[in-house]
Amino acid sequence: MSDAIEPFRIRMDDSDLEDLRSRLSRTRFPDQIAGAGWEAGVPIAYLRELVGYWRDVYDWRREEARLNEWAHFRTRIDGQSIHFLHARSPHEGAFPLLLTHGWPGSVVEFLAVIPRLTDPPAYGGRAADAFHVVVPSLPGYGLSEPPRTRGWDVRRIAQAFIGLMERLGYRRYGAQGGDWGAQVTTRIAALDPEHCAAIHLNMPVGAPPADPRGLTEEEQRDLADMERFSREEAAYASMQGTKPQTLGVGLNDSPAGLLAWIVEKFQAWSDCDGLPEHCFSRDQLLTNVMLYWMTRTSTSAAQLYWETTQTGVLTEKLPFIAVPTGVARYPKEVLRWPRSWVERQYNVTRWVTMPRGGHFAAMEQPVLFADDLQEFFRIVR
Repeated sequence: MSDAIEPFRIRMDDSDLEDLRSRLSRTRFPDQIAGAGWEAGVPIAYLRELVGYWRDVYDWRREEARLNEWAHFRTRIDGQSIHFLHARSPHEGAFPLLLTHGWPGSVVEFLAVIPRLTDPPAYGGRAADAFHVVVPSLPGYGLSEPPRTRGWDVRRIAQAFIGLMERLGYRRYGAQGGDWGAQVTTRIAALDPEHCAAIHLNMPVGAPPADPRGLTEEEQRDLADMERFSREEAAYASMQGTKPQTLGVGLNDSPAGLLAWIVEKFQAWSDCDGLPEHCFSRDQLLTNVMLYWMTRTSTSAAQLYWETTQTGVLTEKLPFIAVPTGVARYPKEVLRWPRSWVERQYNVTRWVTMPRGGHFAAMEQPVLFADDLQEFFRIVR
C-alpha cells in the first residue's frame, strides 16, 4: 500500500454552504420550560441567537482561508485516510510533537498554540524550546475519512499515529493529548517507548488502589465531582457508546441540532463562568462545528465511543507508562483523578496545577498551555 503523503487544501463546495444556510433558516426550535437554564441543556434563546449568527454573520470562507494558512496533508495508514496539519519550526533542533484532540473538538483546538510552539521567540520565548508540530484529525473526525471497517478504537488509532510519526521521519518525538487524545497518547507511550520520549496529558488515566482511603479533602472533592459528572453529564457518552447510528441521523441532518450537541459541552466543560463566549469566540465555536457538519462526520466521530466500548480496550489493564509524563491539572477539567492514583499508572515527572482553564485547555488558555509544554519537554531535548 502506498505510503505517500499528499498535500491537501480545504475547500468546501458552495452548494453545501447554500444548503447549510437553508437548513439554518428552517430550524424548528423546541419549546422550553420557563426559567430553565443550561442545567436542562442549551437555552433556546441562546441557541436562536447563535444559529442566527451562523446563518447571517459567520464567514466560512474567511475561516477556511485561515485554516489553509497551515500546511495540511493526507496519508493512508492501515487502510485509513488520515488528515493532519504539519507545522515545521524555522528553528534548528526543534523537537517533534504530536498533538491529539478529542470529542467534540478538532484540530481547531490547537490553532492558537501552534505559533507559540513552532516559533517561541516571536512570543518572547527561546528558540531552544521550539517544536515541529503534527496535529492529526482522529479517524472519522472532520478531515480524516470515516472508517469503513470495524475496530478503530483508541489503541488502533495510537498505532496509526505512531506510523504517521515514523512516516514523517521523526524517530524521536513527544506526544500530548486530552480527552480521547489522552487515551491515544497514553497508548502511544505504551506501544512505542523506543521513539516516544515523553508524553504530556491534561486528562490522565487514574489507577485506583485496592484501598482508596487516605485521600486528601481536595481529592475527595474531585472524586465527588467525577461521580456527579457521571450521574448528570455523561449521558452523551452512553448514547454515543451504544447507539451512535441512531443519534447520527439527527446530527447529520440538523445543523442546529449538531450545534446544540457540541456547544453544550463547550459550556459545561470549560472554565467559562457560565457562557461559552467568555472563553471562545463565536467564530471558534462555529469553525469547530463546521468541521463536523461540512464533512458529515458527526456520526463517525460518535462511533469512536461505540468502537471503544465494543473492543473493551478501556477496561483492559494498562501497563505502567514508564516514559516521563507531564500532567497539567486544569481546575474545570471534568475528570480529575487523585495524584496518587495517576502516579500508579504513569512515571509522573511534572505535575502542574493550573490557575484557570478546563477541558479544552489549548483553546481556552493557549499561553498557559504552550508555556507548560515548553518547560516540560526540556527534560528530553
